[in-house]
Amino acid sequence: MKRKQSPDSVLIIVTFILLGIGLVMVFSSSYHQGMNRYNDGLYFLKRQMLYAIIGLVGMYVCSNFNFWQWRKFITLFFFLNFALLIAVKIPGIGVVRNEAQRWINLGFMQFQPSDFTKFALILFSANYMANKERLTKFFTGIVPLLTVVGLSFGLIMLQPDLGTGISIVGTIGVMLFAAGAKMGHLIGLASLSIPGLIYLATSASYRLKRLTIFMDPWQDPTGGGWQVIQSLYGIAGGGLLGVGLGQSRQTMGFLPEPQNDFIFSIICEELGFLGATFIIILFAILVWRGFDIAIKSNDTFGSYLAMGLTAMIALQVIINIGVVTSSMPTTGITLPLISYGGTSLMITLASLGIILNISRYIN
Repeated sequence: MKRKQSPDSVLIIVTFILLGIGLVMVFSSSYHQGMNRYNDGLYFLKRQMLYAIIGLVGMYVCSNFNFWQWRKFITLFFFLNFALLIAVKIPGIGVVRNEAQRWINLGFMQFQPSDFTKFALILFSANYMANKERLTKFFTGIVPLLTVVGLSFGLIMLQPDLGTGISIVGTIGVMLFAAGAKMGHLIGLASLSIPGLIYLATSASYRLKRLTIFMDPWQDPTGGGWQVIQSLYGIAGGGLLGVGLGQSRQTMGFLPEPQNDFIFSIICEELGFLGATFIIILFAILVWRGFDIAIKSNDTFGSYLAMGLTAMIALQVIINIGVVTSSMPTTGITLPLISYGGTSLMITLASLGIILNISRYIN
């Protein structure tokens, strides 16, 4: 493999632009929340900046750490993944918020194990798929991989977190397709997963309610449909150019937690259609560079690793924007590099660092 003089410069530039926009939008969307809860309008921004600094350090380290060395940590991450997913359900360790138990309190921040699961499973799957002969066999090749993914998915559903579970399964599906798994196997698996997805969507009353609200949020405008309706009001209110940075009406108690999963609505309101389109274009460039690096990599493991990490980011963007625009049922997925959240931001930046390292070894 030929070593490049430097990592992919376009990917670096786009990452920093998105991160900068994210910090600005976290401040703009969370100021009123910070004042009301903590008497500090900068509360969320200061924490997000700390997460960003840690994440950038991780990105720098990962960009200079030879990607094939990650294979040494696969067994460790394999067991750590399951240990964390089990630990989050232990009373006194897992933190309950909004009837979900998805976080572990580390004191200075709340760590979300499912974000680590994404990376651990991508690393495991990339190494597994590097042996292409495995993918030609269904029961002795694909099924063992899907068993590991399925066990992780099941533990995530106990939290519960259907959105993250779907993004993980989707990411592994993209990796299988890219690795050359037989189309008949993939179509069969997709067909078998549909009944399971329907069952999961309708088995819990709150998920069934989200599904009906998605079809018609105005049937319960002051209850289940409130968040979606306020998001759409924010998007519509932004028009072409937006109402101006920091001038959002939806952040003043109308849209709950605007700095988190629904931050794209605030972007649309404050920066308008043009601002939102610019951000979507930036994400498109980021995904293009990631897939391009994956395709051009001469190392099979590196190629699948870059493909999986990029697909993970791409699916999160699609799901988040789909939820905010009411194109998909509501689920808790952050907008990478933009939404407030420590674990997600740090894992995303570290993942981009790995992709940058892979880009150093493209002929």
